[in-house]
Amino acid sequence: MAFLIVFIVALAISAVGFHRYIWFISIGYGFSIAGIGSALLIYFGLRGGLTTVATVMAALLIIYGLRLGGYLLIREYRSSSYRQVMQQAIDNGSQVKLPLKLLTWVGCALLYACEASPIVFRLQNHAGTDAVAITGAAIMAAGIILESAADLTKNRFKQRHPHGFCDVGLFRLVRCPNYLGEIITWTGVFVSGVTILNGVWQWIAAIGGYLCICWIMFGGARRLELRQNKEYADDPDYRRYAKRTPILIPFIPLHSLSNAKWLIG
Repeated sequence: MAFLIVFIVALAISAVGFHRYIWFISIGYGFSIAGIGSALLIYFGLRGGLTTVATVMAALLIIYGLRLGGYLLIREYRSSSYRQVMQQAIDNGSQVKLPLKLLTWVGCALLYACEASPIVFRLQNHAGTDAVAITGAAIMAAGIILESAADLTKNRFKQRHPHGFCDVGLFRLVRCPNYLGEIITWTGVFVSGVTILNGVWQWIAAIGGYLCICWIMFGGARRLELRQNKEYADDPDYRRYAKRTPILIPFIPLHSLSNAKWLIG
């Protein structure tokens, strides 16, 4: 029942994608996660089933979703260059038929529910607070902080250097620290549930949601790399930066994903 509720919440909020197709996976994503966190607090709060760690993690979902959704919404309306890039990367929806829109809508909502499912199942299974849950919550919080800091750094850099590539702060560690933060966030959510998942269905939902968001982040990093390679092809500073800085995973000498076609199918 709890999973169905969060799925319906994600369906309702991500329906903004019918206004603009890309919103299924951008603004609709962020606010759907915030809505899921809110639904968990309300539903299990009324039933008296909240634990301290589950409450913290549901609150982190709200913080994560509101920050991401708000950031993308502001960026959508303030940055003409961002709109142009996104329209080039993803169909604006004018040529997308209704059946495909419906499939995208349902698929996205299901993914968002699966991503949060370890928290849902922890509450549903009446699991208490344990060391694994606390560790997962800490990892989740670290990922949110990392992603937020990366977005803030890049936003400030682009205000001063609108046509430059960002290579300061966290961007000295990896070229896509915001995507890294996303992966860390959902790693924390998944880790928090490994001791309480019960039955094949719960494992499938939790593993499926986690692997899908990781795959999406690697695919996003690859697309960003291709755009930057094209935009800064004649810039020797960028070529040196790209050569010495890993694309996504720190300290692992994977400097290019441009040939890894398996990342986006």
